Amino acid sequence: MSFFCLLWVPFFYFFRRSLVGAGSSSGGVWALILGSITAIIQFFLGDLVNNPGGFGYSRMLFGFIDIVSLTVLIPLFVYFLMVVFRGFSGEVDFANFALLWMIPVAALRSLSWSSTNDPILLILVPLLWTALAAGIPFFVNWLMDNFSVLKVIISVVCVLILPFTAAAAYWAFFSQQTLLGYLLLAVTNIPLGFSIYLDISRS
Repeated sequence: MSFFCLLWVPFFYFFRRSLVGAGSSSGGVWALILGSITAIIQFFLGDLVNNPGGFGYSRMLFGFIDIVSLTVLIPLFVYFLMVVFRGFSGEVDFANFALLWMIPVAALRSLSWSSTNDPILLILVPLLWTALAAGIPFFVNWLMDNFSVLKVIISVVCVLILPFTAAAAYWAFFSQQTLLGYLLLAVTNIPLGFSIYLDISRS
């Protein structure tokens, strides 16, 4: 399971890159550098939500902050800021930047989580990471392709909901509510499925 946590993100990155091509997307080196710095800081400082307890609010908060936000939302937000302030040149690719950022994070997470041998952390969480890293940019790209008020509403709502469904999926599996967990995992992966379909059709 530790090998899955270690290898899933780079595998998915190269799989997606085989569909969309290498292109001239920017920020790859910065993604690896910043991701490595983030991973080292997280490794030594530990989780922000310490001792999340059992199956209640603190466990859900742990899933949202330490599992989802620090790993996926921060690189997407950093890339958004760099694009807005023209810190990068070339094609804009939020997903590739986030995935590259997450490779060193996943490597150190697999090391720190290996002692627990917990399938929720070592298998489920990497699946949630890639679902968000590709799913959130799907709505951003969909909005940019053909701007409209309806698309703005749908995209904003979906971008806001996805991180919470991912955190809820983690919480549900941890709370042994397996059916609910699989349902939330499926919902979280729906935008990823659309993203892969569009990448295949375009290639």
